[in-house]
Amino acid sequence: MTVHPSLQPYADAWTHSIEAISELVLPLPEGEWNRATPCPGWSVRDVVSHIIGIECEQLGDPRPIHTVARDLRHVVDEFTRYMEVQVDVRRHHTAPEMTSELEYTVIRRMRQLRNEKRDPATMVRGPLGEQVTLEEALRMRAFDVWVHEQDLRQALGRPGNWDAPGAFVARDMLLAGLPKVVAKKAGAPANSAVVLDVHGPLEFMRTVRVDAQGRGTLDKAPSLGPAVTLTMDWETYVRLAAGRVRARTVADRVKVEGDAELADAILTRFSVTP
Repeated sequence: MTVHPSLQPYADAWTHSIEAISELVLPLPEGEWNRATPCPGWSVRDVVSHIIGIECEQLGDPRPIHTVARDLRHVVDEFTRYMEVQVDVRRHHTAPEMTSELEYTVIRRMRQLRNEKRDPATMVRGPLGEQVTLEEALRMRAFDVWVHEQDLRQALGRPGNWDAPGAFVARDMLLAGLPKVVAKKAGAPANSAVVLDVHGPLEFMRTVRVDAQGRGTLDKAPSLGPAVTLTMDWETYVRLAAGRVRARTVADRVKVEGDAELADAILTRFSVTP
């Protein structure tokens, strides 16, 4: 157990997902590591490399000294180039090399979390080297490994864990970006409301309210006259909000009521992840 209870849910969610990932990939033959995932340009090996690399950075390991080729189509900005280093440096690793490093990294991280004595507000290194609180760093890791677990499950045809502890962390993190999508990116009119109704393993309804100044806020109270209501299943919501699919490819899984033009503007800008 960690000393501070606010860290425990994130540690538990991370542990659940990282163990599930280990179980998924440990028995994979060499060829399965090359399967494409929903992450642009990334194979199963690449997703696992990303997870290993970020966890190593959370342990304080130095980043690899490595130059990423300039012709990778999925590397489009400094963020993706930064993330690609830990992936590209492992791109030719064999299955035994990958599973060995994953197991060793997980053991080290679990030991670190078990012995965590720092206050949740302690500043630590974040994903791009910026400073974030320990609580935020662990929350982001719980979110990231659960989403990548789903990437791996889709690539390998092994669905599951849609209601795992990490799913609840992901729900809250993805919803936090929804007001910006509705109010800023899609330009919903002032004094309007947009309702999101999600069903499936996780069920919830949220309303984004846009005030007179065009600012969006999120709450659980229903709206009597929303400009738009979007209804979809939990899996579709995750894949849209995490940028894994485009709205047109899952149009048959999204029910739209209200202003069709505004709904289209929201759905085409639905991703809240980098």
